[in-house]
Amino acid sequence: MFRIDIAERHNWRKKAAEFGFTFHTMHGEPYWDESAYYQFTLQQIERDLEGPTEEIHQLCLAVVDLVAKDDELLSKFQIPELFWQAILDSWTNKAPSLYSRLDFAYNGSGPAKLFENNADTPTSLYESGFWQWLWLEEQVNLGRLSRQADQFNSLQEKLIKQFSKIAQHYDIDSMHFACCKDTIEDRGTVQYLQDCALEAQLHSDFVFIEDIGISECERFTDLNNRPIETLFKLYPWEFMQREEFAPFIMPAQVNWLEPLWKSILSNKALLPMLWKLFPNHPNLLPSYFENELHLATEHKLIKKPFFSREGANISLLDQGRTIIDGDGPYGQEGFIYQSFHALPTFGEKHTLIGSWLVDDQAAGISIREDKSLITQDLSRYLPHIIL
Repeated sequence: MFRIDIAERHNWRKKAAEFGFTFHTMHGEPYWDESAYYQFTLQQIERDLEGPTEEIHQLCLAVVDLVAKDDELLSKFQIPELFWQAILDSWTNKAPSLYSRLDFAYNGSGPAKLFENNADTPTSLYESGFWQWLWLEEQVNLGRLSRQADQFNSLQEKLIKQFSKIAQHYDIDSMHFACCKDTIEDRGTVQYLQDCALEAQLHSDFVFIEDIGISECERFTDLNNRPIETLFKLYPWEFMQREEFAPFIMPAQVNWLEPLWKSILSNKALLPMLWKLFPNHPNLLPSYFENELHLATEHKLIKKPFFSREGANISLLDQGRTIIDGDGPYGQEGFIYQSFHALPTFGEKHTLIGSWLVDDQAAGISIREDKSLITQDLSRYLPHIIL
C-alpha cells in the first residue's frame, strides 16, 4: 500500500461543474484531492479488505438479530421504546437496505481493524462510485497510470441492481428521496442515488426533510400533497425517533430506506456487542460499555458517543486522562469505549479506509486522510488504484 504523488487533471474543476460535483471544495477547503493516490495489490484488496468486509457485515447482522428481539438490549442502545416493535418487524420482515460503509484502519499488511459501521446515512458515495472511477479512466488515457491499473469499485453497478431488487420487493415504480436543506454534500449524494434509481427504471421525486408534512389521514406528504409511500432519507434514525413527528412514523406506513432495523447497526453500541459476541476476532478492536470499563486492560481508549457523526465528541483517553477532546452536540445518550488503534500515517496524513457494502456484498473502497488522528467531515478524499 503506497501513497503516490500524481499530476492533477488540468480541467478537473470544469469537469466537476459539468458533472454536478459541487462539493469538491467546502468552506474554502479542498475536499477532493487528486494530487496523490493510494495503490494496492489485488491480494491486499481481496484478502484484507473485501473478504473481511463481508464477514464483519455478517457479524453485525448477528448483533441486529440479537438486539432486535431483546428489550433490555434495545434500551441499552438508547433506542426509544416507541420503536422497539417496529424495529423487530422491519427485521423479521426482511425490509431491504440500500448500502452501508465500514470504516477500517489498514496499512497494507495484517488484519484491517474496524472503527465503526456507518449503516444509516453514509456520504462520500458519489465520489466513490463515480468520480474516482472517472479519475482513473482519464489518468490512464493521459498515460500517467498503467493500462493494467484497476480500482476496487463496483458500487454504482450494485446500487442500480439493488434499486431494482427494492422496487420488486415493494412492487413500486417510483419513490421519494430526501435530505436536509443547506447541505450541498447531502444533496449531491441524494442526486447521485436518484440517478442510480433512474437507471433501475424507478421514477424519483425529491423533497427536503424540512418540507415533509403530515396529512389528516396520518400519511407523510411532499409539497404537492402527494403521499410518500417509499422514501430514501439521508437523515439519521436517531434524529427521527426523537422529533415532533416521531409518533407518526409507524402509522404513516412508509417503506423506509434505510429500514428501521438499521438504527441498531448505525449505533456505536454495536461495537461492544460485537466484541462480546466475537471476542478476539482479528478485525475487531476491544470495546466496552461504560459500566464495563473495569474489563479494559488497554491504557489508551477512544471514547465515542452512541450517535456521534463525522468525528464529533470523540475523545482519546490515556490511563483515564483526556488527551484529545472533540467538540460537538453528541454525548447525552452515553458513550462506548474502544481500544485505541492508530490510523496508519503516510507523511503527516492519517489514513482511513471506508469499505462499501450493497446487498451484503463488498462494493468498493473510499479513502479519507487528515492531519488529525480523528477523521472529520472535511477530511480529504483521495482516489485509489489496484496494480
